[in-house]
Amino acid sequence: ISNINAREEAIIKLEPGRIQRIRDEIKQLLETYVGKENYDGNRLEQELIYYMEKIDIHEEQVRLKQHCAYFKDLLASNEDSKGKKLSFVLQEMGREINTTGSKAYDADIQKCVVEMKDELEKAKEQVLNVL
Repeated sequence: ISNINAREEAIIKLEPGRIQRIRDEIKQLLETYVGKENYDGNRLEQELIYYMEKIDIHEEQVRLKQHCAYFKDLLASNEDSKGKKLSFVLQEMGREINTTGSKAYDADIQKCVVEMKDELEKAKEQVLNVL
């Protein structure tokens, strides 16, 4: 779980560069295929904002961080049967990791996602030993 948190922190640091790179690539494509003078800059900004909202991964990162904290809290609790809960939390973490990967459009973030999935599988195996 700590390794997942570390990868998530790396993603947070990569996020600003990803947004700017995507913005620049879209603008370059428009200039190449449509021509710089043939599109409305204001309309482009409106469309970019809409597109950036669609691929925003901030919400997933916040939820993943919360799931990791909850997982650690469950581990530290004195609750008798927590194996199922731990398993359910890991499922939720997997959803957030997968959604991050599908919205990433960035090789470095995809690498972090793969590493997170690997760590998640390790955690699932350990929880299965508890069940």
